[in-house]
Amino acid sequence: MTQRLKPATLFLALAGSLSVIPIADAQTAADPSSVWTLQDENATITSAKISDRNYVNGLRIGWTSPTDSFVPNALVDMGHTLWGDGKQRIAFDLSQSIFTPTDTAVVHPSPYDRPYAGVLTGNFYLTEDNDHWRSTVGLQIGLVGPGALGEEVQNGFHDIIGQGHNMGWGGQIHNEPVIELLSQRVWREPIAQFSGLETDVLPDLEVGAGNLRVYALTGAALRLGQGLNSDYGVARVRPGMTGGDAFTPTQPFAWYVFAGLDGQAVAHDITLDGNTFESSAHVSRQPWVGEAELGFALLYQGVRLSYTQVVQTQEFHGQHGGLHEAGSLALSAHF
Repeated sequence: MTQRLKPATLFLALAGSLSVIPIADAQTAADPSSVWTLQDENATITSAKISDRNYVNGLRIGWTSPTDSFVPNALVDMGHTLWGDGKQRIAFDLSQSIFTPTDTAVVHPSPYDRPYAGVLTGNFYLTEDNDHWRSTVGLQIGLVGPGALGEEVQNGFHDIIGQGHNMGWGGQIHNEPVIELLSQRVWREPIAQFSGLETDVLPDLEVGAGNLRVYALTGAALRLGQGLNSDYGVARVRPGMTGGDAFTPTQPFAWYVFAGLDGQAVAHDITLDGNTFESSAHVSRQPWVGEAELGFALLYQGVRLSYTQVVQTQEFHGQHGGLHEAGSLALSAHF
C-alpha cells in the first residue's frame, strides 16, 4: 500500500518545478518527473595516461519514466508480484561499448590479445524502489560486430582530435545478434550520522544471462555525504555496480563521495570468447574479475553529476598492462 504523504512534508526547491521529498518518504512518494541521462566511460577520462586498449569506451543515453502513473498496469502488477510494495519506473537506454587490443597500430592484431569488438544494445528496465532497496529486471537486445559501428565511432573521433586510426578493425568479432536478461537488487543500509554528515553502505547483487554475457556480480559501496536517500548510488554502463539513473532529491543540494569493491564470476563474454556460431578472434577468458571504484556525486536543482574512477583486474589470460583503469562521467537531469 502506498504511504499517504502529508502536505506539510512537501516543499519546493529553489527551482519551483523540483519537488524535494523528505528523507523518510523519498522512494515511496510519487515522482512526476522523468530523468534523462548522458554517460561516457573512457580509458582517457582517468587519472592515468592510458592509450587505447581493452575496454576503450562506453557511451550511453537513457530515459527513465516518472513513477507508477506512467508505468503500464501490467508492469506495475508484475513489480508488486515480484517484489511487494514500492514505486515502479520503466527505463530505456541505448549504449555502445568498444574494445580493442593493446597494439592498435598493426593491421593483424596478436591472436593472444583482446579482439576488436563493438557492442550496440537497446536496453529496457523495470525498477521498483522502497526505502530500503531498489530492484531491477532488464532486457538488453542488440548487435556485436561491424554493425555496432565501433570502428566508425572510434576512428571518427580520432579524426576530430587529430589522432591516427586504429588499424586492426578488419579482424573484429563478426556480426551477431545479442541478447541478455538481467536481475539486480541494491540495498541501502544507513550506518551513522555525525557532524551533519551521513554514511551508508550499498550492497549489490546482480546476475545476467545471454549470448552477450553470462555472469554474477556482488559487491558494495560505502558513501559519505548529505542527502544519501536521494538515490542508490551512481550509474555505470553495465556490467558493473550501478545504482541506476533514477534519483529523487531529498534536499535542494545533496552530495557524496564513495568507494566500492565488486567481484564478478564470468561464465561467458562474447567480446572475449568470440562469436557463438562461427570462428572468430578470441582469447582465454579469466573466470573471476574484480573492480575497485572511487568517486563523487553532486545533486542540485534536479540535476546529478557523477564521476567514477574504476580499476579492474585482468579479464583474460596474458592481458598486457596489469590493472586496467577507466573513468565514468554521467549527467542526469529531471524533466
